Amino acid sequence: MFFVDTLEIEGLGNRSYLAGGPGSALVVDPPRDIEQVIAAAARRGVRIALVGETHLHNDYVTGGLELARVTGARYLVPTGASVAFARTPVADGDTFPVDEHLVLRAIATPGHTPHHTSYVLEADGRAVAAFTGGSLLIGAVGRPDLVEPRLTERLARAQHASAHRLAEELDDEVPVLPTHGFGSFCSSSQAEGNATTIGQERGTNHALTRDVDTFVAEMLAGLDDVPAYYAHMGPANAAGPAPVDLTPPVPADAREIADRLAAGEWVVDLRGRVAFAQGHVAGSFNFEGEGQLATYLAWLIPWGKPVTLLAGTPGEITSAQRELARVGIDRPAAAATGDPAGWVRTGEELVSFPRARFADLAEVRERGERVVVLDVRRAAERAEGYVNGSVHIPIHQLPGRIGEVPDGVVWVHCAGGMRAAIAASLLDAAGRDVVAVDDGFTAATAAGLTLTWPDHAG
Repeated sequence: MFFVDTLEIEGLGNRSYLAGGPGSALVVDPPRDIEQVIAAAARRGVRIALVGETHLHNDYVTGGLELARVTGARYLVPTGASVAFARTPVADGDTFPVDEHLVLRAIATPGHTPHHTSYVLEADGRAVAAFTGGSLLIGAVGRPDLVEPRLTERLARAQHASAHRLAEELDDEVPVLPTHGFGSFCSSSQAEGNATTIGQERGTNHALTRDVDTFVAEMLAGLDDVPAYYAHMGPANAAGPAPVDLTPPVPADAREIADRLAAGEWVVDLRGRVAFAQGHVAGSFNFEGEGQLATYLAWLIPWGKPVTLLAGTPGEITSAQRELARVGIDRPAAAATGDPAGWVRTGEELVSFPRARFADLAEVRERGERVVVLDVRRAAERAEGYVNGSVHIPIHQLPGRIGEVPDGVVWVHCAGGMRAAIAASLLDAAGRDVVAVDDGFTAATAAGLTLTWPDHAG
């Protein structure tokens, strides 16, 4: 008898797993905020005996070391990972008892990193689950370019070999349970489903249906930019992350908010993009707490820059703290909640900017008005279609390239509205007249605004 519970880490697009039997369990690739893992184990009534890392993560700070310390579990880390703390090094073929009749077996699967290791849960000698981390994903594999540029092609070839090894050693019905692929930029592409098996991947995954040279060429051609904060995650995990501190930040009044803005610090408004556009503190940036807060804030903010958080409720601040701690932004400098009118000093007012749809943009163009259309999607997205005459600056490059945006009213868009809201707030803070296009990109085609690559140049 065994169980496998999936723990969704939605903001980062990852999953962790709790698996075991009636008495004890293992945890694979836990998030830094370990409370949810401990709560899941308590609901099952099991003791956490093993905590396993598939690799040193590049997209988040792990909670593995702290979880092992708190629970007394053995901390399994691939032997090739260079770390500064005591752990149980794991080599190919090593086995570890989990519970009665349950054993965990390590399979070396280099590719996402040189030391990447997958774990197979076996019940009475039969494989019942494969925890594949950043190796074999749902319809994809983990990207091989996050460690060292000179190793990228070699690791891509290793990914192909590792995928084939898993497919050769495991039966078709074995569930594949990856960590990445649900929004994380650690994946070469995103999952098109929530579950898969070795058999399903054998017939659809390019790592298993392409020869190695074709697979490597396609993968290298499709790699997109790496989030800037990834450079800090590996070293943090190798050093051994400190426990999370979620005590409330220092309260900030209107004067302190103004002073922090004047000092060049970041003031981040976590409210939804509609509320932000209607009224916000001049100079503040909009990163929705319900969006991919950790990914995009950590990607855009200069590393180490103090950040003050604004939100409607203290609970929203706590949720944001939790998200940001997962990527190493540990302590907000300050925070404010409540009515946004209280975030500005007496005599000052909130500022706003308009929102629109692609149909509105089409009407403006039909009237002959000259506007700047700014596309902040990634290059791969733009290659699938773009607004005729638009300027392209990916959102993660915009803070350093605002000066390249042509003069005029800027209509900024992305694929759905979230990134456009971030970009609009950056432009608004820089003193530009901006319109945030809050619309799905398919509406641009319906409005007659798009060209499709490669049939057209532009």
